[in-house]
Amino acid sequence: MRALSRALAGLALLAGALPSAQAQLQPCRIDGHRFEVMCGSVRRPLDPARPDGPAIDVRYVVVPALARRKFDDPVFLIPGGPGQSASSVLSQVLPLFQRLNNRRDIVFVDQRGTGRSEPLDCEDPRHQAVADQTDPDRQFRQLMACRDRLGARKNLGGVDGLKFFATPLAMQDLDAVRVQLGAERINLVGASYGTRAALDYLRQFPRHVRRVVLDGVAPPDMVLPASQSLDSQAVLDALLEACAREPGCAADFPNLREDWAKLLSGLPRPVEVAHPLTGRPERLTLTREIVLSTVRGALYAPVLSSALPAALHDAAAGRLEGLMGLGSSLFSGKAGTIAAGMHFSVVCAEDVPRLAGHAEGRGKDFGDGQLQLYRRVCAEWPRGEVPPAFYTVPPSPAPVLLLSGGLDPATPPRHAERVATALGSNARHVVVDNAGHGLLSLGCLRDVWFRFIDAPDDATALRVDTSCAKGVPRPPALRPVRLPAEAKP
Repeated sequence: MRALSRALAGLALLAGALPSAQAQLQPCRIDGHRFEVMCGSVRRPLDPARPDGPAIDVRYVVVPALARRKFDDPVFLIPGGPGQSASSVLSQVLPLFQRLNNRRDIVFVDQRGTGRSEPLDCEDPRHQAVADQTDPDRQFRQLMACRDRLGARKNLGGVDGLKFFATPLAMQDLDAVRVQLGAERINLVGASYGTRAALDYLRQFPRHVRRVVLDGVAPPDMVLPASQSLDSQAVLDALLEACAREPGCAADFPNLREDWAKLLSGLPRPVEVAHPLTGRPERLTLTREIVLSTVRGALYAPVLSSALPAALHDAAAGRLEGLMGLGSSLFSGKAGTIAAGMHFSVVCAEDVPRLAGHAEGRGKDFGDGQLQLYRRVCAEWPRGEVPPAFYTVPPSPAPVLLLSGGLDPATPPRHAERVATALGSNARHVVVDNAGHGLLSLGCLRDVWFRFIDAPDDATALRVDTSCAKGVPRPPALRPVRLPAEAKP
């Protein structure tokens, strides 16, 4: 009965508030979500310069507000990747929007190339052998095969159709959704890559933006493959230093830096590991690239990286189960998958062309990371055109709340700092020193960004109290349970 009431209340309200969209929206269901929602689509030219050429459907989901008298400014979520589908994360993230959903519609637009909007999916690597997942030559061959398969689609008109999936075109799609929904202004919540997309929407359509929340800021000038190395190194070094200062961690792992150096210096070497998802044993050559990629995955979340001291200590002694399991745990779910074709269409157009002028150094351990794979793939991937203005961040007429984790190996505070400066007086940057990548679900921050969007006026939004961010503790290092001598079998 409660589900029916909720659905009916939403449908009735939607019909009253969005008369222009009523004919465009249909009741639908989304995997993992128990209630009926509304689905719509907009027909968009693949290439705006050819309005009579191939076209694609950009599909979206509206979770109607519950209240009878709702606000007319919906909230749009733009997820990360690039390549993550908004509709695929709906059931996972909607609880975070519950309070906003009382009086605002929540809108999930599958960005072109993702979800149900002409998805540029490649082979899902999660169930491949670990050795295959981490073999750069095999990865390259699979991506080239995926490129050719995608190019054979009628809607793309050949592999050159992959040029038309960069962020600026996607944000024009998003504005077409806004128009179809009849919303004069919208609120944007961008996560990780979604922050770049939100900034570009703000650049192109500033008068249609009411508030913006940017979680883990990845600005357009970031040069994604290159920045990963330096930022991952900084967080790993901080972890090693924190262990040395923490009495229990220092007692259990007194030579952690030496363990780490020993692990790296012993590579490559043949090993047998259990597949992180299937548990089946596999033999492979453990390389430096595999270890660094695994460690970097664990660094995304402090609660996971708290187990890294024990995992690195064990790995140096030849016990790899903990390390391999940690590296895969963050991205093993279906919602964490990305459309690899869309990912490379974005990165090859927006980031890789700027590598030549990128002056940042490399992390001493992480080195080039996956940079060589990106260079190799992008040399063969159709490259879209991005206007020079895309790389600029004009002053914002709307309040923008920027959230950064001090232990984020992907989008650390340094990127948000320069964006906040460029956005001007309407920007508010909050750093949670002991948080990693992704703050929307973090304790007190959930209330902060809710109140920021819900505030009745801009001045109140910019004065939202964020002091609780300073009280977020760092998880202590995970320490092995030691049984008393008399309890041992």
